[in-house]
Amino acid sequence: MRPSRRTVLAATGGSALAAGAGTAEAAPPGGGPQATAQRPATAQPPTRELRALLREIDPARIEATVRKLVSFGTRHTLSAQDDPARGIGAARDWLLAELRAYAAASGGRMTAELQSYVQEPGPRIPTPTRITNVLATLRGSVTPDRIYVVSGHYDSRVTDVMDATSDAPGADDDASGVAVVLELARVMAKRRPAATIVFAAVAGEEQGLFGSAYLAQQFKAAGADVQGMFTNDIVGSTTADDGTRDPYTIRLFAEGVPSSETPEQAAIRRSVGGENDSATRQLARFVRDVADNDATGMHVRVVYRRDRYRRGGDHIPFLERAYPAARFTEPAEDFAHQHQDVRVEDGKQYGDLPEFCDFDFTARVAKVNGAALWTLAQAPGTPRGAKIVTTLLTNSTQLVWTRGTEEDLAGYEIVWRETTAPEWTHVIPVGDVTTYEIDLSKDNVFFGVRAVNTKGLRSPVAFPEPQS
Repeated sequence: MRPSRRTVLAATGGSALAAGAGTAEAAPPGGGPQATAQRPATAQPPTRELRALLREIDPARIEATVRKLVSFGTRHTLSAQDDPARGIGAARDWLLAELRAYAAASGGRMTAELQSYVQEPGPRIPTPTRITNVLATLRGSVTPDRIYVVSGHYDSRVTDVMDATSDAPGADDDASGVAVVLELARVMAKRRPAATIVFAAVAGEEQGLFGSAYLAQQFKAAGADVQGMFTNDIVGSTTADDGTRDPYTIRLFAEGVPSSETPEQAAIRRSVGGENDSATRQLARFVRDVADNDATGMHVRVVYRRDRYRRGGDHIPFLERAYPAARFTEPAEDFAHQHQDVRVEDGKQYGDLPEFCDFDFTARVAKVNGAALWTLAQAPGTPRGAKIVTTLLTNSTQLVWTRGTEEDLAGYEIVWRETTAPEWTHVIPVGDVTTYEIDLSKDNVFFGVRAVNTKGLRSPVAFPEPQS
C-alpha cells in the first residue's frame, strides 16, 4: 500500500520511521524538532560486528603513536628527509614500517606504499621539495572499485611556517589525526570490508595541502569512485583556551554549496534548493546516523561550514575534485598549543606538546571514524542517477534512480523532510525497484533515496536532481 497524502502529512510533526508496507508512523507525543535532533529517522544502530571492531581501538596505542611522532623533533615538510632519527623523513619511514606490519596480518588484502612527487617552488616551498604520502589500501572483497579515504597529516610546524629546524612536536596538530588513521588501519586490516578503504598519512599540509592535493588528483586522474573522505586534523585535545572541557563531542565540518559546483549545477540549485543537500552534507548526516551512539560514546556536532574561519584542511582538495569530504576537529581549541614555538612565557607553556592531549578522547574520535568507515564499506554504495520527474505539474512526486550492482542489495528507501528541517525525518521502504511515486508534493518537501542490503545496512542518501 502506498502512503496517501493524508497519511504522510499526518507524520510531519516529528521523526517517524516507515512502518509495515510503507506507511509513515507518526512520532509519539513530545516528538518534534528536539527529538529529531537527538535521533534522526535515518539513524542506524551499531551491529554486533561493528561493536566488536570498535572495542579493539586502544587509547594506549594511540598515545604511543603520538609520542613516537613527537620524538622525531620536527616533521616540517622542509626538514631532513634522510636523517634516520630526526625530521620528516624519519617519520615517513616509521609510518611505512607500521603500516607494512599491519598489512602483513591482513592475508594479502592490505598493501602499504609511499606516494611521492616533487613539488616545484611556490609560496611556502622555496626549493623543489619531495612530498611523500604514506598509504595503506585495504581492498574490498565485493565492490573493490568503491573507495573511502581516511587521512591525517604527519607534517608539523611552529610559529614561523618556514622554520624547518626548531622542534615542532605537532602532538595535536596532527599526530593525533595520524594516530587515528594508524589505529583504524591496524584494527581493520584483519577484516574483510566489501568496499576499499584507503588509510593515508599525508605530508605538506602546513605548507599548502600539497600531499592531499596530490592524492586527490591521482584518484581523479584514475577515474576512481571515491564516495567519501574524512580528514582528522587536530583531534587530540578536549580543553579549550579558557580551560573548559568537552570530552564527548567531535566537530564534523561539512560544506553545503559544493566547491566543485559548475554554473549549470548552480542554476539547478538556485531553482529547486539543495544548499543543505550536497553529497558532503549527506555524508555528514550519515556519520551522525551511525556514529552518534553508545558504541562510540560521542556526540557528532555537524558544522555547516567547509572549515573554520581562516583555516583549511586536507578534505578541501577532495571537495575541489567533486568528492564528498569532511573534516573532524576537536570541539574547542587552545591556540597556545597549535602553530607555536615551544616556550614558557609568564609561566604559561606554549607549544603543541603531548601533555596537552587527551588520548581517551582521540580513541573515541577513532571510534566515530571507524563506525562511519566500516558501515560505509559494508553497506551499499550511494544510489546513482536519482531524479525527480518533472515532466508534468502534479501534486505527487515520482522518483527514479539506477539500481546498484551489489550482490547483497535488497532494495531502497525514500526519505523526506520539511525544507526547513536539518535532518531527514521520514523513511519509506519501497522495495527493490527503481521508481516510486509518493502522494506528496515535490514543491513542499525535500526527498532523497538510499539503498539497503540484506543485512539491513543503509547507504548515504542521494539527493535527486530534476528530470524534465
